[in-house]
Amino acid sequence: MNSETKSCQNCKKDFTIEPDDFSFYEKIKVPIPTFCPECRFQRRLSFRNNRVFYKRQCILCEKSLLSLYNPEKPFIIYCRDCWLSDKWDPMSYGQEYDFTVPFFDQFQLLQFAVPRVNLYQTNFKSSEYCNYGLDFKECYLLFGGRGNERVYFGNQVFDSKDSLEIAFSEKVEFSYELFECTRVNRLFFSHHSSDCVDSFYLIDCRNCLNCFGCVGLVNKQYHIFNQRYSKEEYQKFINSSEIGSFQAHLEFLQKLKELELKAIHRYARVYKSVNSDGDDLYESRNTHMSFSSRQTEDSKFLFFARNNVKDCYDNSFQGFNSERVYEIAHGFGGNNIAFGIRNIFNQDARYNEECSDCNDIFGCEGLRKKQYCILNKQYTKEEYETLVPRIIEQMNVIPYKSKKGLVYKYGEFFSFELSPFNYNETIAQEYFPLTQEQALQRGYLWKESEPRNYQITLKKEDIPDHIQDVGDDITGQVIACEHGGKCLEQCTEAFKIISEEFKFYKRMNLPLPRLCPNCRHYKRLKQRNPLKLWHRKCMCDKKHIHHEEHCEVEFETSYAPERSEIVYCEKCYQQEVY
Repeated sequence: MNSETKSCQNCKKDFTIEPDDFSFYEKIKVPIPTFCPECRFQRRLSFRNNRVFYKRQCILCEKSLLSLYNPEKPFIIYCRDCWLSDKWDPMSYGQEYDFTVPFFDQFQLLQFAVPRVNLYQTNFKSSEYCNYGLDFKECYLLFGGRGNERVYFGNQVFDSKDSLEIAFSEKVEFSYELFECTRVNRLFFSHHSSDCVDSFYLIDCRNCLNCFGCVGLVNKQYHIFNQRYSKEEYQKFINSSEIGSFQAHLEFLQKLKELELKAIHRYARVYKSVNSDGDDLYESRNTHMSFSSRQTEDSKFLFFARNNVKDCYDNSFQGFNSERVYEIAHGFGGNNIAFGIRNIFNQDARYNEECSDCNDIFGCEGLRKKQYCILNKQYTKEEYETLVPRIIEQMNVIPYKSKKGLVYKYGEFFSFELSPFNYNETIAQEYFPLTQEQALQRGYLWKESEPRNYQITLKKEDIPDHIQDVGDDITGQVIACEHGGKCLEQCTEAFKIISEEFKFYKRMNLPLPRLCPNCRHYKRLKQRNPLKLWHRKCMCDKKHIHHEEHCEVEFETSYAPERSEIVYCEKCYQQEVY
């Protein structure tokens, strides 16, 4: 079968369906998509709210709680205990399928009727202001992850302790301001580094100890901006460098950036992988156009898919023994499932939200351990197998049409009009930032800024430069965010330093931040290359084993051609850096 070029009905750009793509779509019995990969990804992200909380009340037990859902939205919210209890039955909201009404219109009525859990917290202890996690203890503003203790201001963190400002990292201790780091201790202001200890400002470093401001080092100690020093010289530098000064911090970042532009970069961070392309991949096989994923096989268009993923396309925040899974936004496990939101361990399922351990369900909301259900209504096996093909046919004959004229037949993920969140409440804003005007023009909903009822007591220019000059009264101050709400980063305009956070800064001799937690989060995400690939050629012109003059190796890379970094293929990088 040959490749085919299609035009995305959303952004109007062309995209290509490859022969392997056709094979996958045939395997799970879905038509080819009408949205391009990027628009499909953005659409899925618009269904996940990580960090925007509202004060609500459990409709069942009337307990006060925090919730992801804006009170202005017509959703019924339960606390987690009530939602998991047998005090209510999601099957009681079952609807008879109406073949005269588009499927998505009927599903939206079910969305409004079936109660929703306030937050996604499993075994949380003293971690109220956290979401999407398992086994959190004494954490704060941590979103996504598992097995964490005393981790503050984080996103997708695993098995870590006593650290602040961490994202997409695991096995971290006593560290600060990290992105995509693994197995580190006392590491600060670093990204894409692993097995490093007692170091500052590292990029793409591995197994380094006592290093400062380094890029691309492996198995090194006592290095400062990639230069070797004696133990005594290194310690003298650390003692005299005013590490606790914010002004010095900015100067270190600038010098690190200059060094990064001169350093050699591997074309992609793809490790222990075979026939795979993307970035931040680990132990992958035949995986393409995928990012921040591991243990994947025969898959494509993945983002943060982990732990045994096979034959999966267009998955984000999905994993843990998933097979033949397509267009899924956030969940665990599953086999032969498609078009789902926050589902766990389902099989043979299509178009479901927040269902778990179910088989053979279609268009259901909030079900647990059920089989042969459509719109939360129970059917026999024979009835179910007769109805589903009729519904699929009806979805093609009477498709859902969005307000912007987009057509949703069978085979398309949920329209973003069915998202329970406004665009700027979701992580779509993190990866595809839009202004209010742009979002509304494209048909998304938007949350208007609410009037702030607090008085700023400390402007950024009045914050002491050095942490040692900051008194304990800082925890009572309302500090102005440097962005002042004029960015696209869900800026809160002001923030407070909590007591445990301040103790950490003092103990580690780190300068106070000048941005609110949301803006700091967005700044951290910008350390990742774009979630796109460009076809390029190796820039090496040195003599290596596999070439005499200019290397002719070509590859797919997340470094755009117009960028200034020096990008090498794997063989050239290995010979120059290791």
